[in-house]
Amino acid sequence: MSSYEKPIYLNNGATSWPKPPEVAEAVAEALRSMPGEANRGGVADFDVFAEVRKELAELMGISCPSQIALGPNSTWGLNQAIFGYPLEPGDAVLSTRAEHNAVLRPLRVLEQKGIRVRKLPVDAVGRVSVSQWKQALEAAHPRLCILNHASNVTGAVNDVPALAGAAKEAGADFLLDVSQTLGCIPVELEQWKVDMAAFTGHKYLLGPQGTGGIYVREGLELTPHMVGGTGVMSDLKEMPREMPLHLEAGTGNEPSFHGLLAALRWRKQHPLDQKALSGRTRRLTDGLVKLGCRVILPGEPSTPVVSFVIPGVASSDAADILTGSYDIVLRSGLHCAPEIMEGIGMAGGTLRFSLSRFTTEEEVEQVLQAVRDVVESSI
Repeated sequence: MSSYEKPIYLNNGATSWPKPPEVAEAVAEALRSMPGEANRGGVADFDVFAEVRKELAELMGISCPSQIALGPNSTWGLNQAIFGYPLEPGDAVLSTRAEHNAVLRPLRVLEQKGIRVRKLPVDAVGRVSVSQWKQALEAAHPRLCILNHASNVTGAVNDVPALAGAAKEAGADFLLDVSQTLGCIPVELEQWKVDMAAFTGHKYLLGPQGTGGIYVREGLELTPHMVGGTGVMSDLKEMPREMPLHLEAGTGNEPSFHGLLAALRWRKQHPLDQKALSGRTRRLTDGLVKLGCRVILPGEPSTPVVSFVIPGVASSDAADILTGSYDIVLRSGLHCAPEIMEGIGMAGGTLRFSLSRFTTEEEVEQVLQAVRDVVESSI
């Protein structure tokens, strides 16, 4: 039984909690309201999807909100981008070994279809070397490059302006996974010359699960990965060509997008105190190092993720103790990014704390005391 009054939630890299109260209220109100008659239903006289696109466009540095197609999550967006991009057998794709399985597994499918896939190794904290990236571009001549903005394992943020710029100079299109950064650190897709970006709403945007999507720059047309009804132009035998209808088949998760809209508006009214969040992350990192833990130290820029192991204690065992005895919610294992583990020297996986704006200094101190207990009991 935990001695703490309430659980300590440090798994925001998986999904954020708590959410602003307005999020649940918006979802509930959408479910209570009578559907409208237009298109595929929805609250009468209000297009929540259009409003969400406007908010997201502002947040991501996009001038045309209609280039954002909304779907259930970033995995949907990544699959749409990877399988909808016009690749042919013999073409090359450049990515890294730090990617999430939402990229690694689609890349495996591409390999089976005759696409040449090259995955660059990363350094000891999970970053991509700009010089190695440029060398790989020259050697592989890829049509498409795929990169995560920040590692979900280490929190290391990649130099996207340099990497995307190099890809464009080499004649390749650039797909960015901003699942771990959107809502946490600045994202400027058009300024960075990003062609496509997949995002999710339930992490640092503080929205509900079941929300996400993809941005596709104007002039780039993907083959829809899923086809079906759009509520309009029903006489067409194929999906409409214009965005976002081109990629939005079927009824959207309207109640959850009402929740995401509420979260996006709440965030604008309550700006993230990045300095305070970074300070708490550093305090946790420094404390773990002093306890003798082996901690990945990505430096700046980084997200509020702390990945570590306790010498002599299996990560799964440590996680069970921290959760069962101290009511600390965290993540352990490979974090759906198995290929990064060799590069960071953590073949067996790690423990991962991922903080949020709601993590308090008191919680950080309680977590350090819990880890201290585990360390001392293992000696």
